[in-house]
Amino acid sequence: MICAVAGGDEPLWERFAADYADHAAVSAYNALYDRPAVLDLCGDVREQRVLDLGCGPGFYAEELVARGAREVVGVDASPTMVELARARVPHHATFRVHDLEASLDWLEAVAFDLAVMALVIHHIDDRVGVLREVHRVLRPEGRLVVSTHHPTGDWGIHGGSYFDVYPIRETWSRGWEVRYWRMPLTQVADEFAQAGFVIERLVEPLPGPGMAEQFPADHEKLSREPGFIAFRLRKRA
Repeated sequence: MICAVAGGDEPLWERFAADYADHAAVSAYNALYDRPAVLDLCGDVREQRVLDLGCGPGFYAEELVARGAREVVGVDASPTMVELARARVPHHATFRVHDLEASLDWLEAVAFDLAVMALVIHHIDDRVGVLREVHRVLRPEGRLVVSTHHPTGDWGIHGGSYFDVYPIRETWSRGWEVRYWRMPLTQVADEFAQAGFVIERLVEPLPGPGMAEQFPADHEKLSREPGFIAFRLRKRA
């Protein structure tokens, strides 16, 4: 669902796109933690044109269309993810294979009311460059909703200085080989500012009651320490 490569020219998530789709549909961290927080920050999307960056298998696009978005345009580097998204959201949405490290020059300027980057930005090397492209295609006062790893979580796992900034390669429990950036909150906020955004709202999500019933261990952990952090950004003129 992202843009970095795992080896050669293959998109990072292409090898396990179908497995990710099955997992994220119902998992604690995706279905019951990140998605509710991100969609809440999106607010009322009725009649809006929305850009879904790193759309994955289309979970966010599906919900945005269901909530009344006029059109969702989704992009992802993984061809399999795009195929899954097209099958999931056949109406009021278009999807395109595109590496977010490349320019969005095929999109017209000031064309979108809202953009969404759910659990994507920490996989991108040139984050400021991508954010500037998003700034370009948003209408005046347009919003960008971003979710990412909580910096304290990466610090707790990897140690060292909280202020370290470097890419991490690791294999997750389902055998997924991933690459993402660790960075402090100061770095995250500074990159938003460099790209022309101001933080309108910051959320450290709390798990909902449904997680306690289905995933009690995850609910207990996320009730005392944040896993992700989410922002609603406003385009600065």
